Amino acid sequence: MLPWQTIETVSAPDGKPVQLRRRGHEFLIRADGLDLMSSEDEGSSKSLADLAIGLLPHPARRVLVGGLGMGFTLRAALDCVDGTARVEVAELIEAVAKWNRDLLAPVANHPLDDPRAALYIGDVRKRIAKPEAPWDAILLDVDNGPDALAHDGNALIYSRGGLDRAFEALVPGGVLAVWSFSDDDTFTRRCRQAGFTTRVERVSASRKGRGRHHYIWLAQRPLTRPPKKR
Repeated sequence: MLPWQTIETVSAPDGKPVQLRRRGHEFLIRADGLDLMSSEDEGSSKSLADLAIGLLPHPARRVLVGGLGMGFTLRAALDCVDGTARVEVAELIEAVAKWNRDLLAPVANHPLDDPRAALYIGDVRKRIAKPEAPWDAILLDVDNGPDALAHDGNALIYSRGGLDRAFEALVPGGVLAVWSFSDDDTFTRRCRQAGFTTRVERVSASRKGRGRHHYIWLAQRPLTRPPKKR
């Protein structure tokens, strides 16, 4: 097997190292020594967008993607919406955006070049907390899951307060979708306590539909506001 080659190492805003690595045709992004995203994981990243946008009761006009990664979720979201939609991707690390405009650009078919795509360099929490208008869907692929964080500050995204803010940032019927390496019953309960109708989907990690599986929470804001559970 070919050895991994480190192409570049940068520092995240919290000081943790983030690496772009390559082995043959496969690329890998690592954060603080943990594998965060592989170019072989297209299947589950695509499912994140397909499942969430497919659940909407209306055409998507405004979609927020948290985490650029290899560009798979952004590409899938763009493929799910029409020419009038706007899909914004929030990426914390500027170098990841640079990689996606350069070496990684062909991996997901140049999604940042799509005129419907907008790039925000910064914390996705800010785009959830203060949107210019409500989002139809929020797709989060910023960690390995609610209990496997790439950056410690991301814990606030999955907290009850973070879920309350996501609920308020969505249109009625809107969907919060969260990618994860593993299932987590505690997070499911927290989503329901925040008022979301919630289910978890087990999806194939690879584009070929074989091998490892990942998990996606689909948390939908009801069309009418239910009382929140305490």
